[in-house]
Amino acid sequence: MRTRWRAPPSIRPVRFRLPTLLALSLLVAMFLAACGSTEEQTAVACLSNSAAYVSALASAPDAVLLEGETPISDCLVADQDVGAQNAVGLAAIEAATQLNARARQEPGGDATVQLGYLIGAIQEGAATTGGIHTDLVRRLDAAARFNPGGEALSAAFEQALGVGYAAGQSAG
Repeated sequence: MRTRWRAPPSIRPVRFRLPTLLALSLLVAMFLAACGSTEEQTAVACLSNSAAYVSALASAPDAVLLEGETPISDCLVADQDVGAQNAVGLAAIEAATQLNARARQEPGGDATVQLGYLIGAIQEGAATTGGIHTDLVRRLDAAARFNPGGEALSAAFEQALGVGYAAGQSAG
């Protein structure tokens, strides 16, 4: 007579009743939803193109608000998704490149102040994001200080950049 093999109690399947199974499914779904979400989202205004950033920066050294409502520093959030991080970074670097070209024409002018404001605001926002925007800050600084001849930027450029930077840090 053959005996039927039975799994030891430690590896036997557990049978749940329907209410228990539904409750466990709900708990797992809630856990997975919480893992993928962040409390803070990137504001829609931050996902604008570089022209929107340059336009908003026209009010520097006074407060700069994208679409009249969002400080540039608020565009950098902790745990920012890659798409939003790329969109904000691209717009900021393109804006810095455009402002740098104008600032080199008039080193102590408005474009230089606006450029400084952009750097200050981005650095202020990046300070609270756990380092995920460090590369953006470096690239932005390089775009802002670019000089095709490689020579040092003028004292007027540095002074105006500093005025804008201080304003961006405080009101960013």
